[in-house]
Amino acid sequence: MNNILSRRQFIGVTALAAAGALAPRARAAKTTAAKTGLRVAFVGTGNRSHALLHECLQYGGLVVALCDVDQQQLAEPVKILGKKNVKPRLLSDYRKLLDDVSSFDAVVIASPDHWHAPLCRAFMQAGKHVYCEKPLTRTVGEARALRELARTSKVVTQLGNQGSAASTLRRSVEVIKAGALGKVREAHIWFTGSRPTTVAPNMQVADPVPTGFDWDFWCGPSALRPFKQDIFHPRNWRRWWDFGSGTLGDFGCHGFNLPVRALDLGWPDRVEVELAQPSSERYIQGIHTRLHFPARGQLAPFTLHWYDGDRALPADALKDVLAIYKTPPQTGCLLIGDGGTLYADVWGKGGVIKLRDEARLRGVLTHEATKNIPQSLPRTENHMDEWLQACLGRGKTFSDFDTGGQLTEIVLANALAVRLGRNIAWQGETMSVTGAPEAAKFIRPDYRTNWLVPDRG
Repeated sequence: MNNILSRRQFIGVTALAAAGALAPRARAAKTTAAKTGLRVAFVGTGNRSHALLHECLQYGGLVVALCDVDQQQLAEPVKILGKKNVKPRLLSDYRKLLDDVSSFDAVVIASPDHWHAPLCRAFMQAGKHVYCEKPLTRTVGEARALRELARTSKVVTQLGNQGSAASTLRRSVEVIKAGALGKVREAHIWFTGSRPTTVAPNMQVADPVPTGFDWDFWCGPSALRPFKQDIFHPRNWRRWWDFGSGTLGDFGCHGFNLPVRALDLGWPDRVEVELAQPSSERYIQGIHTRLHFPARGQLAPFTLHWYDGDRALPADALKDVLAIYKTPPQTGCLLIGDGGTLYADVWGKGGVIKLRDEARLRGVLTHEATKNIPQSLPRTENHMDEWLQACLGRGKTFSDFDTGGQLTEIVLANALAVRLGRNIAWQGETMSVTGAPEAAKFIRPDYRTNWLVPDRG
């Protein structure tokens, strides 16, 4: 995959944001936090967990255990911790952690998506604080269940959509809620840099399973498929509906974050889809979807557009962005109101704003016309640090599982329409599609239960 922003584009964003937009990352690099005393276990130790591990160590977490069903996945985390003279307990079965709940206080879950809901539920019911990578779940029903559990649980939760910590995202929410853009009726969100799904010539013939890898356990609650080297594991699983929700699930929980927060979005009542080709078994890129939200009090009806692959935004929607970039950025979130326009990357960073009659976009942190809008949201140095501190009773998380679960429900309602391959009328309250009973098996799927901890609820 190409870099998300070219060097020229990155410099442009930094300049427009007036030295403040990316400040959380700059400050974080200089921080040396004292040990918090919070004992953290990691479940799922593949690629994404490495950055989370560095952040956990940097902000004072005590990493006491690593768990993965593929023993090869443990090698890099062990190396990272070894440089810090940390020797964690190594496990292949998360249930062994739950057999000794007194040995840790919190867990970071960076497993494949189909394991997110069962793991989160098990550790939350065991009284452990949970940080889980996005998307929170693979299905809408799972997201609703975790939202409900989070409301009654006493543990601290955080969804890993790291852009939530960006000062530009939080400032953008403030200025939009204050009415700086006027009535906002549409947003365009795109991610065009992802690689296509890899498919083997014969998907029904199993390859040899590597030594030290429990493939049956890895499939876990989902269907047991024939193992195919480099097709599902270690990195391509998200493209298959049995295990993930594609580029939309991967980056929707980033890109939808700003409009969902700023415009108080509930559930869409309609989702329209344009697909490059059917997407029934695996996620096929080249998608344009439109999520239609009804009016919310004084807030206008709203349409959220999603694009990925080679789907292009309308030229008129991009005109303000193209005034500062020579080529369209590979990611973006563009909100258009009758009083102005706001653009940020898909993580909500590098926010720039243009109000009515202004010539061009300028940094949202320093825009003269919005400087009197008060700060209403707390600021943080780092998404992981915010969770660690909240676990110790110091403040709250910004993307807890109730808030993050609502965001995930919206993203996965969109993914459901893609999987069904047609427009849907979505009933958010009941999590159902009007006139489509066949959707139920994708909303609340049956689990294989061999590897699951019994529900304590």
